[in-house]
Amino acid sequence: MATPNSKATFKEYIKRKLGAPVLEINVDDDQFEDRMDEAIQWFQEYHYDGSLKTYLKHELTESNLTQMKTDTSMTSSPAGTHDYSNTSFKEQQNYIVLPEFVLAVNNIFPFNDKHNLNMFDLRYQLRLNDIYDLTSTNILNYSMVQQHISMLDDLLVGKTPIRYNTHQNRLYLDMATSNVSAGEYIIIECYRKLDPTDMTDIYNDMWLKKYATALVKYQWAENLSKFSGVALPGGVTLDAERMKTEAQEEITRLEEESRLNHQMMPIDLMG
Repeated sequence: MATPNSKATFKEYIKRKLGAPVLEINVDDDQFEDRMDEAIQWFQEYHYDGSLKTYLKHELTESNLTQMKTDTSMTSSPAGTHDYSNTSFKEQQNYIVLPEFVLAVNNIFPFNDKHNLNMFDLRYQLRLNDIYDLTSTNILNYSMVQQHISMLDDLLVGKTPIRYNTHQNRLYLDMATSNVSAGEYIIIECYRKLDPTDMTDIYNDMWLKKYATALVKYQWAENLSKFSGVALPGGVTLDAERMKTEAQEEITRLEEESRLNHQMMPIDLMG
């Protein structure tokens, strides 16, 4: 059995699965490409094996900081029965552009290094008095104190609020630019789509092969339904409506299987 390891061999696998070369698959090449792209997109966005948790390092430049300090003006005109005159608004351009393969952003690491402490910091004093000799320190108490300090830091200092939309590829950093300087780095915890062009084993994923085949089968049945009752070469007549029903049931089953067994947890629930 030929293992699909490229888009071309993936296409040939689907054709054979649907009956080629015994049957002629009445699907245009462009339609074939569209259905395969849809299957890969679903796999990347909703299947656990279609994305990868990764960390991106970005150096903030003078250009980034200058952009974050600028605003874009926009004007709103009254609509409907709203009683107000034309109003101008400004939107801060406090974002950095991420690569297109980024699917979701979970967190960014703080700009400041909490391990780089001065001698007057409470955590420094704790380490100075306790951590030098763990044999004389109850590690459980030490861990509880550290967690309490971390909680206070989150409550009183907080984390940098972030916003990200995959269609814009913009990561908004809702913070005061005076807190950072050019040359500093941020670490972005995110999920990236896996590109089957680079990771060709994706084409051999069992779920993806079944899903792409079902999508092409539905397209084939949709094409045949335009010529109901017309015999194919060799005198074979296919029941287009039955094919469409079978394909739709398979698509629904596979999507439900993906949601129940293979889908990642919502970003907010990830640890």
